[in-house]
Amino acid sequence: MRFMRHALSGLFLVGVTLALLVWAGALVTSAVEERMAREPRAPQVRERIFAVNVVEARAETITPDLVTFGEVQSRRTLDVRAATGGTVVALSDNFVEGGRVRTGELLVQIDPKDAELALERVQSDLADAEAEGREADRALLLARDELAAAEDQEQLRAKALERQRQLGARGVGTAANEESAELALSSARQAVLSRRQALAQAEARVDQAATRLARTRIAMAEAERRLDDLVIRAGFDGTLSGVTLVEGGLVSANALLGQLVDDTALEVAFRVSTAQYARLLDEAGALTGANVRVTLDVFGTDLVAQGTLSRDSAAVGEGQTGRLLFARLGAAPGFKPGDFVTVTVAEPPLDRVARLPASALNAADQVLVVGEGERLETLQVRLMRRQGDDVLVRGRGLTGRLVVAERTPVLGAGIRVRPLTPEAADAPPAEAEMVELSDERRARIKAFVEGNTRMPDQVKQRILSQLAEPRVPAAMVQRIEARMGG
Repeated sequence: MRFMRHALSGLFLVGVTLALLVWAGALVTSAVEERMAREPRAPQVRERIFAVNVVEARAETITPDLVTFGEVQSRRTLDVRAATGGTVVALSDNFVEGGRVRTGELLVQIDPKDAELALERVQSDLADAEAEGREADRALLLARDELAAAEDQEQLRAKALERQRQLGARGVGTAANEESAELALSSARQAVLSRRQALAQAEARVDQAATRLARTRIAMAEAERRLDDLVIRAGFDGTLSGVTLVEGGLVSANALLGQLVDDTALEVAFRVSTAQYARLLDEAGALTGANVRVTLDVFGTDLVAQGTLSRDSAAVGEGQTGRLLFARLGAAPGFKPGDFVTVTVAEPPLDRVARLPASALNAADQVLVVGEGERLETLQVRLMRRQGDDVLVRGRGLTGRLVVAERTPVLGAGIRVRPLTPEAADAPPAEAEMVELSDERRARIKAFVEGNTRMPDQVKQRILSQLAEPRVPAAMVQRIEARMGG
């Protein structure tokens, strides 16, 4: 009996297990059939719209700025050198590094004793030369008088000879008297020749005295110049630089004692490329007198000076490129030779160009503009200049168009966008649009929000609190219904 009872219990349990398995298989089969029979429901596809910052392209006349770097230097720099060697016996109080001196101010005095003695010797020689000249002049006068006397004696002897000849022709005179007269005339003529020779020697002595006097005067002028060279004076108003001399020091000839710099006559030298240089030429090929602004940055406080282009270098230096230009500065307080400055040159104006952000232009000189239906279009432009973070461009059909200010990889032709102008960004935000919901629509939205497991609890509570109000934001309703698919 016990065996039959156990066998029946086992059969009963096996039957219940099989029944449960059949029932579970039927549930799974019906669920699969129901899932397979359900029509597929595709999610609603929406086009993504990007918000972009745009600027309006306006054609105008703009003066581009050429920005480069240069060095300030003085147009007048004088080396202070000692013409002769010697001991420094006096120095100006302003003969120091950075000392300000005036025109004609005594800077350095070298010991003048030797030069003064040399000058006194030359002055003595000059007195001797002048005395020799006066003596030569007196000797010349005497030689002329002696020559005149000899010529008169010759004339008298000639008359005496003529008279003896006349007497001899009448038979009164004698041959001896005539010969004596001839001999006397010959002696007189010899005396005239001697006096002429003496006169020539006197004239030569006068010339020699004049030459000696001129030579002595030259020596005196040289001695005076050497004495003057011992005194060094400022050639113009300026500031001293590189001064190392002290009083009592010994200097040699042509030694450099310092430099005198005119800090009121400043200019800036800067280098530009050949293309930039060509833009600064006029029709005749000469440099235009373009305005130049020089800026020196001194820890946030900028020193600014104005100037004009004055000249360019005659040749390109070895190992250099471009062109070296010079601009003459006007009033430039605070600037010193050697300052490294920023130079801004005003180029000739450009007509019909638009100023856009540099981020709006790609490598192919193309910009994106907003077309019909707020879709982007590609527009080819010509890059004229780069101005810092902006570019100056010119293109057909560009004027008046809205240009994307910042290009990104996701933007391209045909993309629909929502333009944001700077005016709209500065405008106060508009009030959110509110709508009233029906009970059925409100319940459906609440059920979707409550059943969304991916939504944070704080966001879910905020949305549910807004849905409890009579009027709710329209943008929120549209966003939730778009996720619901209906």
